[in-house]
Amino acid sequence: MSGEPLTASLESVRRLVVSKQHLSGRLPSRPTSDSLLAVVRDLAYVQWDPVSIVAPSHLLTCWARLGEFRPALLEQLLWHDKSLFEHWTPMASLVLAEDYPLYLSLMRRYPESLTRSWGNHRERAKRFLSQHADLRKRILRDLRKGPRSIGQFEDHRTSKRNAGEWSASSDVSLMLFHLTMTGEVMVVGHEGAQNVWGLSEDFLPDWVDRDPLSEEEAEREAAQRAIRALGVATPREITLYFPRGRYDHLKQTLERLEEEAAIHRVAVEGLAHQGQQYVHHQDVPLLESLGTGRFEPRLSLVPPFDNMVYCQSRGNRLFGFDYIREQFLPKEKRKFGTYVLPIVWGEKFIGRIDPRLDKTVGTLQINAVHAEPAAPRERAVAEKINETISSLARFVGAKKVQYTSRVPPAWRHELR
Repeated sequence: MSGEPLTASLESVRRLVVSKQHLSGRLPSRPTSDSLLAVVRDLAYVQWDPVSIVAPSHLLTCWARLGEFRPALLEQLLWHDKSLFEHWTPMASLVLAEDYPLYLSLMRRYPESLTRSWGNHRERAKRFLSQHADLRKRILRDLRKGPRSIGQFEDHRTSKRNAGEWSASSDVSLMLFHLTMTGEVMVVGHEGAQNVWGLSEDFLPDWVDRDPLSEEEAEREAAQRAIRALGVATPREITLYFPRGRYDHLKQTLERLEEEAAIHRVAVEGLAHQGQQYVHHQDVPLLESLGTGRFEPRLSLVPPFDNMVYCQSRGNRLFGFDYIREQFLPKEKRKFGTYVLPIVWGEKFIGRIDPRLDKTVGTLQINAVHAEPAAPRERAVAEKINETISSLARFVGAKKVQYTSRVPPAWRHELR
C-alpha cells in the first residue's frame, strides 16, 4: 500500500458523489441520445424496472439527470441503434454495448464468474444447466426461427417460487435467465412489460467488439468504473454497485490499481474507522475543487431503484439518510409511503415524497411530502421542490399536481 491517503471533508465527498451521479449543475437544455448515453456511461448501468406507479424506474432515473427528455430516445438506443442493451448486473439493467467485452468476459466464465456473495446460486446454476441440456437446445432451436416472448415457448409453464429461487418461474424462464448470463440470448424487444427474447448473435450489430476481456482486465475495468460512478467507495460498496457480486480478487485488484496510482485511498473527515475508501485519480482535481465553491447545487427526485440509493448502508454512512424501499413492506409497516422518491438538494437528502399517477384523470397525486429533521425550511427550497414535482408531472403526462395536507408546515405555502 503506497503513501498516505488523501484527506477530504465530508461535504466535498458528498458533493463529489452527487456530481458523479449527474445530480448537480444545470440540466441540459435539450437532452439528446448522446446525453442519455453519457448518463448510462458515467453511472455504469441504469436499473430497468417496468412498474409504473409513477413511471418505470429507468425512465425516472434518466429524468432526474436529464430533465424532460423524450423516452423515444431510449427506445431508439435500445432497439434501433443498439447502443444499449439489457443485461443482469445482477438486476435487470440498461448497459452500454461498448462495454460488451467486459460482460462477455463474465458470460464466457458463467456460472464460475458468480462469487460466494451469490450464495449457492453458482452450484444451482451448474446443476440446472446440466440437468436441462435438452431444454437449452430446444430454446436455442426455437430462437433460430425468430424472437419470441415467454408465452410462445412450448415448454413454458409458470410455477410458484421455490425457496431460494430468484422469482416465480418456469424451467423456460429460468433457462432464459441462464442463457442471458452465458451471452447466448438477450432481450431484443418488449411486448408491454414482457420481454421478447432472441439470439445475441442475431441482435448485436457488427460494430460491437466481441473480444472478451481477461478475468484480470475485467476486474480492473469494472472496479474503476464503479469507483468513478460512486465518487468515493469502500470495497464492499464497489462489490455491491457494479457488477454486483462478480469480483473474485478485488483486494488484490485495488492494491495493484493503487500501486499504479490509478486510484487513491481517501480519508474522509468525520468518517474515521470505516475501512478503506477509494477515489479515482481522474476525479481527484474535481474533489479538491468542490471544497472551494465550484459546486452548483440542484434539486432532484430519485426513484426507489436509483443508483444514488442502491445501498442502504452507504446512504447512512455518507449522508445520514436511511432509505428503505417500503413498497416491499406490509402496508401497516410503511412509514413514508408506497413508492417513495427521496429529495436531493445539493449534497444532502432533505426529504421524500410519496407520489402516484392517476392516469384516468391525468393527476399526479402527492400523497405525502416528508422533510428530514435538518432540512432547510426556506421558501426558495420549497419553490424548487414544487418546480421539480411540476416537471415530473409534465414528464409522466399529468395535467395537474394534487397535494394532500401531509406537507411540512414550512413548505406548505408552495406545495398546495
